Amino acid sequence: MKIYDITLPIHPRMLHWGRKPEVEIVESLANGDASNVTRWRLGAHTGTHVDAPAHFVDGATPIDEVALETLVGPAVVADLTAVDGDVTVADLVAAGVAGATRVLLKTSNSAGPLRETERAESWVGLSPEAARWLIDQQVALIGIDYLTIESHRRTDTWDAHHALLGCGVIILENADLDAVPPGEYELVCLPTKLVGADGAFARTILIQRD
Repeated sequence: MKIYDITLPIHPRMLHWGRKPEVEIVESLANGDASNVTRWRLGAHTGTHVDAPAHFVDGATPIDEVALETLVGPAVVADLTAVDGDVTVADLVAAGVAGATRVLLKTSNSAGPLRETERAESWVGLSPEAARWLIDQQVALIGIDYLTIESHRRTDTWDAHHALLGCGVIILENADLDAVPPGEYELVCLPTKLVGADGAFARTILIQRD
């Protein structure tokens, strides 16, 4: 089998929405301490992360209660690298994702905006109509290769998030798909079990079996 690690490295200079990670050295061998110990200050949505329904819906499922059966299982990496702007229903149909339970959208973000250290002015996101189509298709998890699945045109209304999370569809963001060929894989996405949280950073891999 081949394993693709689609997790972004976490460090203070990384691409981030808002405040970037901070690292404090608590103990160090160099200073004569018994071991090396660091303290990290991170947001729940740092790097490759999962949005739980509680992110946009009060009282909805928090990240520690999202079913592992949703986060682990067959997934399709869809080739949407030719899309410029928002991913539409027609784009999803053409990519052949109908009937898939877990869908990861590989866009031009992976080779472009995701590689930068500051947020881009524009990126490829999901249109509200496409979000509703995915809900109708009974998709359980939808992922994308940028800070947010939301279109850069709609970060004031967050239409895709409201639609998806309001229907219990889990969102994976900042998946690094640059080196991943389109196709079928086994997804293993394990967000940190932050009790009652709206989301969590997640070590995420795709497994391609012979």
